[in-house]
Amino acid sequence: MESTDSTAADRLTFARDGAQRVRAVLDPTALGAVAAGLSALAPDRAGVRLHGIAALRPILASSGPVGAVAASVLGAGCRLVRAILFDKTEAMNWSLGWHQDRTIAVVTRIEVEGFGPWTVKNGIPHVAPPFTLLAGMVTLRLHLDRVTEANAPLLIAPRSHRLGCIAGPAVTEAVRRCGRVACLAEAGDVWLYATPILHASEAASEPAHRRVLQVDFAASRLPGGLEWYGV
Repeated sequence: MESTDSTAADRLTFARDGAQRVRAVLDPTALGAVAAGLSALAPDRAGVRLHGIAALRPILASSGPVGAVAASVLGAGCRLVRAILFDKTEAMNWSLGWHQDRTIAVVTRIEVEGFGPWTVKNGIPHVAPPFTLLAGMVTLRLHLDRVTEANAPLLIAPRSHRLGCIAGPAVTEAVRRCGRVACLAEAGDVWLYATPILHASEAASEPAHRRVLQVDFAASRLPGGLEWYGV
């Protein structure tokens, strides 16, 4: 089952499905300020990891309009632990198969039991933590541009986050069981997801700017001296 109509997407709730659309979180003025803060970044790959952009912090803090969406699930003590800018255009029109996000960004590699394997992305250490840690996180996608069926909305498999860590060969069956929903959006909307939810992205049939600021939030500290990379 696949649905690309907005009514199906709007029926999703975070508590039941692990995904929910929150409309008009930022007005055009605030959205313009975010876009201006990111304007110097020209994505030359599928995603650019962000750090040290002060203009984003008031909006993404748990007391700010976007961070408050995460705080509504994780509590006011949650922290922003990673941010990535995606900009799908005609020149950068990638696709990505069904998968779960299974790694976190940290300041320094420290060997801690249950954490691994390790990778380095854009010079930043990343590690796969225990699944229980991922299950306690949320991911927000702030849309700077309108997303239609033609410019590659994110596809998600509702309730797949409840299936635990899904091995590669089992992904296709999990998507078949859970179904697929396209996450359409207007500029200023935020999509809230359970971080481990299965998701995918197809190439756009009509490429246009589809800028998305994706941010991860967590409520817990890391063990063994590990520190969240943050933003």
